[in-house]
Amino acid sequence: MIAASFDRPTWAHAVPAAAKFAALLIFTLVILRLDGLQALGLCLLALVGLYLSCGPAFAMAGLRALRGIAVVAGLIALWHLATGRTEAAMALPLRLILAVLAATFVTLTTRLDEIAALVDRVLALLRVPAVTRRRLALAIALTIRFVPVLRDKGAALAEAWRARSPRRPGVRIALPLALIAIDDAERVGEALRARGGA
Repeated sequence: MIAASFDRPTWAHAVPAAAKFAALLIFTLVILRLDGLQALGLCLLALVGLYLSCGPAFAMAGLRALRGIAVVAGLIALWHLATGRTEAAMALPLRLILAVLAATFVTLTTRLDEIAALVDRVLALLRVPAVTRRRLALAIALTIRFVPVLRDKGAALAEAWRARSPRRPGVRIALPLALIAIDDAERVGEALRARGGA
């Protein structure tokens, strides 16, 4: 799940988080079982329709979330083409894109406090102690939200590099991005301690 919550409410925001995550789990299991490209293509059309039902700005936010995964999907396709597995070269990247799009839809339409509350309820069913539950729920929710933040900061660093140099940034921005991530983590930790968190 690689997108921050969408700032404008849609019909999907009103759907309970538990229902959305359950649907995501079922959808992911279904696409893993599907073999034919036609069935996977129909799933993609259904997801596109779902995104468009929330408005064009929402659909664009979902499309932006695919930028990072497009490279991975392309590499998977090239590998399977090179090994002579043409159908797998189409099916596996498509499954990956479908899973990311579905997960992104859920995170775009679910607030951080809803995710934390859902994790807390699931852990309560597993009889995890209350203090541990709250810490785990907060950690999982923050991890989900940190991914798009770090992605955006990495994109900003790469853009700043390209403005100053004709060479590709590559791994040169890894250290600055790591320092930004550490700084962000320290700030979040300070904010949690100031509010009585562990």
